[in-house]
Parts: sequence; structure tokens; C-alpha cells
Amino acid sequence: MDNGEQPSWLSRLAGSLERLRQREDQMTLVLSVVIGALVSLVVVAFILLTGRLAARMYPPGGSGWRRILVPTLGSLGTGYLLWRYFPFARGSGIPQTKYALFIHDGRIRFRTVFGKFFCCSASLASGIALGREGPSVQVGAGIASVVARNLGLETKQVKALVSAACAAALAAAFNTPIAAVLFTLEEIMGDLHAEVLGSVVLSSVTSWVVLHLVLGDEPLFHVPAYRLVHPAEFGVYAVLGVVGGLGSVCFVKLLLGLRAWFMRLPKSTVWVQPAVGGLAVGLMGYFVPEVLGVGYNQVEKVLNGDIVLQLVVLLAVLKIVATAVCYGSGNAGGIFGPSLFMGSMMGAAVGGVAHTLFPNYTAGPGAYALVGMGTAFAGIVRTPLTSVIMIFEMTRDYTIIVPLMISNMIAFFISYKLQKEPIYEALAHQDGVHLPTHHSRSESERLQVSQAMRSAPVVLSPDMRIGPALHKVEDGAFDAWPVVGAGGLWGMIRTNDLEQAAEDGASNKKIAEILDHRPPTGHPSAEEFPHVHLDNSLSLALQRMGAIRLNVLPVVSRENLRQLIGIVALNDVLSAYGVAKAAGEPERRR
Repeated sequence: MDNGEQPSWLSRLAGSLERLRQREDQMTLVLSVVIGALVSLVVVAFILLTGRLAARMYPPGGSGWRRILVPTLGSLGTGYLLWRYFPFARGSGIPQTKYALFIHDGRIRFRTVFGKFFCCSASLASGIALGREGPSVQVGAGIASVVARNLGLETKQVKALVSAACAAALAAAFNTPIAAVLFTLEEIMGDLHAEVLGSVVLSSVTSWVVLHLVLGDEPLFHVPAYRLVHPAEFGVYAVLGVVGGLGSVCFVKLLLGLRAWFMRLPKSTVWVQPAVGGLAVGLMGYFVPEVLGVGYNQVEKVLNGDIVLQLVVLLAVLKIVATAVCYGSGNAGGIFGPSLFMGSMMGAAVGGVAHTLFPNYTAGPGAYALVGMGTAFAGIVRTPLTSVIMIFEMTRDYTIIVPLMISNMIAFFISYKLQKEPIYEALAHQDGVHLPTHHSRSESERLQVSQAMRSAPVVLSPDMRIGPALHKVEDGAFDAWPVVGAGGLWGMIRTNDLEQAAEDGASNKKIAEILDHRPPTGHPSAEEFPHVHLDNSLSLALQRMGAIRLNVLPVVSRENLRQLIGIVALNDVLSAYGVAKAAGEPERRR
């Protein structure tokens, strides 16, 4: 280009992008808008594709046998694809998105995004009793991750955009932009004051606007106006809270129990396990077709008062079982939609009984079905604030708020008392993943274990004899040593225990024979041995050293507690705080 020639529009654009790249905050906000629009379009495509595939698989007047064959074959085919090509696309998508945020620095592969989109479209269209909202979150988060990493953004920006994409996906899937923001902060981030608030709000709003431009201003459900007939109704809503809480606990415990059972089966059966869920829901659907799919059509009928009491009770029970089996067997799909279905049926059942007994003091069953949706969501997902705002956005009726709050809080309390672990946390633990809590994340802003960690100078084997092991560590500076076998970290062995065993004439015994902790089998529990993670605070490391009276702790992966990353020692911690001099070795054990 000649010196006198004006720069082309492409050069000016490149210069603008480069200047924008240097201003991280502005870059993140601009990309939040772009990703919000992109994610909204993808989620709309996901919804339309699933609906059209379902219409082809279940044409009007189709044979009853189709209700058995289609979900069975659909889950068998997608189960093979999940096992062979897309292992990280299994499940709902919410836990996997949290893994990406808190363990993998926001990294989600495009292959996983494609697999989630394709496998969920096929399995949900086949009639699997799972929902599309959780998968939408993982797909949206994956799109943001791929875009941000290809632009060469820093990890902090990648994670901010992944969080923003989660809100965008939910805003498009549910048509509830405020609830999408709250869920992202309340459940995915675990912090209502997260720094990514601006990006999350901007992306959610953009997604909602694009959704309305493409599909129009249509709420997820069309419901009649609600009104409180008599103050005595609050008592019925309290009863609904109890029923919803107990139903939520039954569902969560059944799902976790079935999933644990499937995980204990031989690895060679993983690809065929989803077909069990497909066959189960197919057999139920043969006799009760309403149980197939997420069931939003049935929910809308119930919300508008079109119910038969015996049928809604049956559907509530069947949906709890069908969703638990489909999810537990390893199909790709979420639990948001089924939670709303279960809640609407439980609410309609309670409302139907109440209206039959007290017709002059209660509203119709549809009002209770509406409150029941939020109640089950609060009991299962454990996000009471999100569930209140979500139902409000769906109905656009403020008068439903107070009954909803009463019922939600009772369900949340019962769920918490009878099932201590929230469902997504429990699912993560079954996978052997231990996500940071809100407290540990706030602590992690201070000095972290990663700043004081070192490699273990000596690693012992569980098959090593006590005599040689003692000789190997007797000049060491620590009072305990990591023991690592074929399955990973077994625990820590104290030098005092080795010395005591040698004095007792057990020098020829193996370390495994005197080690307190059992060998690793399956997915280890977090409480099997004291440990810390890289992002834990050094103050937590000190607390745990004091509790077990050791001057060294193993540092392990959040994704696998048996994966030893290194050790953190007392003197290294003190050095990080400026209390002791940095040295090649920490002080000798006392």
C-alpha cells in the first residue's frame, strides 16, 4: 500500500480489534454480545431440530410398537456414539460445564460441542425422558470456549465468556433472561457477586433479544391469570411444598442410586447401557404415551386445568422413574424439563384434591401445577431464588410469587434435610470430581497451595518392605511420605509408623499392611485421606496440617483424588507468608 493511500476497511477493522484486544474488559463485553447472539441461534436450531426429528419419529397415527422401538434404538445408537466418539457429551451438561470452568480453565473441545448437539437432538427426539436445557448450557459454553481460545484470550477472559454463554443458553432455552442470569450465578458460579456479572447479564439479554427476533414473543407456557381465592390457600401451598420436597428427594436418591449401579457394571457395557433407559421409557410409553419426551405439551394442558387426578398422579410417578433410569443409564439429556413436568403433576394432584374438598376456598388445579413446577425445581436443583424468578418470568404474573416462595422454601428445606448433597454436586462426586465450594473459591483469591507446592522428593510403593522404606526416608525432612501404587495415591505413611513397625520386628512387612487407608477402588471418597488442591488457600493447608499433626500434605487433582501432583510442606507455607526463609528443604520433623 502506498504511503498516501488510505487504509482499507479490513486494515481499519484489524487495527480496531487489536486496540480492543489490549482493553480486556471492553473486549470481554463486546464478545459477550457476540456470543450471546451466536449461542441463541444455536439453541434455537437445537430446539427446532429436536422438534422436527420428533415429528418424523412419531407421525400421527403411528403404531404403538414405535413407542418402544424408537427410544430403544435411538438411545442404543447415541449410546454407542457417546462411548466411541463423544465421552464428555454424556449427561446433562451442567456438571461438565462446571468441570470446564473450575478444573480445565474453561476449555471445552469443539468435538464435545458437536457431539452434545447431535446426540441430544437424536436422543431427545426419540422420546427419552430428559430435557434440552442442561445440554443447551454445555453447547453454549463450548461455543464460547472455542471462540475465546481461538482468539488467544487469557484464561480469565475465557472463563468469563463461558459463564456468559451459560446464561445466554438458558435465556434462549427457557425464554427467561433474568432467571438465566440468576441460575448462572447461583448454581454454575456459586456466587451471586461474581465478577462476571456484567458479561452474564449482557449475554443473557442479547440472547433473549435474538430469540424474540427469530421465534417471536411467545412464553414457554401459556397459562391463565392467577388469583388467590382465600388466605387459607397458603396452607394448601405449604402442603404442596411438603409433597414437592419429598418427591424431589425420591427422584434425586433414585437417580443417584441407579447411576451408581450402572457405573459399577463392566466397562465393556458402557455403550449399551443407555438402551436400558430407552427400553424402560419405551415400555412405559407404550401404555402411557404422555411419559415420552420432556412432556411440555402435557405440562401446558395441566396448567390450563385439563387434568384427570389419577392420570397426573400416575404421570408424576412414572416420570420420576423414567427420568432417573434414562439419566442413570448414561443418556445425554438434562433434568430441568423433567423437573418442571414432575412438579406440575405433583402440584395438579395436590390442587385437584384440595379443590375437590374445598371448592370455595381454593383455585383450580392449574394454579397449583404452576407453583408445583417451581417447587420441584427448588427441591431437585436447589436454586430457590432462580425457581421463583423463573416461574414469574414464565407467567409474567406477580401475584404467584408469595405462594411460590412458601412452597419453594418448604421443599428446599425438606430436600436439604433428607438429601444433604445437591444433585449436581453428588453427580460430580460420583465422577470422582470435587469442585471447589463458594468458601474455597473466596479463599483461593489469597495465597494458594500452588504457590508453595513442590515435587515429592520420595514416593513410596505399597509393595515396598518397611525396612528398605525406612532406610530410604530416614534422612528426610518430612514426617510423612506419599504412598503411590498402580491405582494412584493410597495415602500418606508416617515415618513414626515405619519406625514403630521396624522396632516390632516387622521390617519385612509391606507398607500396605500398616497403611491406615484402603487402596483406591472405583471413585475415591474425599474423606479417605487428608489432602489439598492447587487452588486451596495456604491457610486451609495449615489448618489441615494442624488437625492431623503432620508438616506435609499431598496435593491432588480435583478431577481425580488419586492423582498426586506434589506436596506442600510447613516451611514452604511459612516461607510464602514471609515467616521463614525459603530453603531447599523444610525443617526436620519434630
